[in-house]
Amino acid sequence: MTLQQLKYADAVATYGSISEAARRVFVTQPTLTESIRALEEELRTAIFSRSARGIAVTREGEEFLASARQILDDAARIQEKYTGKAVRKPQFAVSCQHYAFAVEAFMEVVKECDSAAYDFTLRETVTSEIIDDVARHRSEIGVMYLSTRNERVISKLLKNEGLKFEELFVSRPHVFLGKRHPLAKRKGGVAPAELDDYPFISFEQGTENALYFAEEVMPSIDRKKNIRVRDRATMTNLILGLNGFTVASGALSKELNGPEVVAVPLKMDDMIRVGLVVQSDAPLSSAGKTFVSAIRSRCAERSYADAGL
Repeated sequence: MTLQQLKYADAVATYGSISEAARRVFVTQPTLTESIRALEEELRTAIFSRSARGIAVTREGEEFLASARQILDDAARIQEKYTGKAVRKPQFAVSCQHYAFAVEAFMEVVKECDSAAYDFTLRETVTSEIIDDVARHRSEIGVMYLSTRNERVISKLLKNEGLKFEELFVSRPHVFLGKRHPLAKRKGGVAPAELDDYPFISFEQGTENALYFAEEVMPSIDRKKNIRVRDRATMTNLILGLNGFTVASGALSKELNGPEVVAVPLKMDDMIRVGLVVQSDAPLSSAGKTFVSAIRSRCAERSYADAGL
């Protein structure tokens, strides 16, 4: 197995066709095809499946490519350090629920990247896609929460996909409100019944709208007035414009959530365990280690007054 073979396999996976990959890496199609065939024979693993519709990465191929790309990134960093030439953009991807501290940690990865070029991805997406992204190696790390309501089902899904959950912090549920909301100054907490007359703003989960995929520990079926959204900015606007509310961990960022939103404890017998989702047996890349260090630091710096910590 050679670095060249890893580069060829990465190119085929990236561009989705032998012909385009060959063009991009400046070799003939027969040369690239033979290189991939030899690699698969050596590994005794089918990295790609071939059909009349084209070429696709297999499940085993996704696992192989995740490791191969880490090797290529490390090799590129060494070559850039000693030659001054960037031969490959470092790649890194995170999939997460809508957490401001995850965005802040991702920004730390970008700031600390010492490469002249990079290819990073931050996906704020639905819960089912976070699990699928990490399982299929589209993202190296996921960020999501577990609670009494969803832990049994989600933990089973993670185990079946070869993933593990690493806890970042535990918090009691909080209500996010506009600071001019009638309940915004209730430092002692708000009961769910007191929120009945206000719109509940929650994140839509697409086709996977089961209770255990919800981002909010209090499900919409418990509420009379429901509005579902896809992005954080829209949620913030509706919370402020309609005297609405959502339920989250209590971790607020003034830069990303805005200075007009406050967190008030929710009187509810449940706990939110926010954590990382990673491959059970795969080492983290350099960028992945930076992200984990940054997000743990961000979470440790925050004050969770009602978290029982």
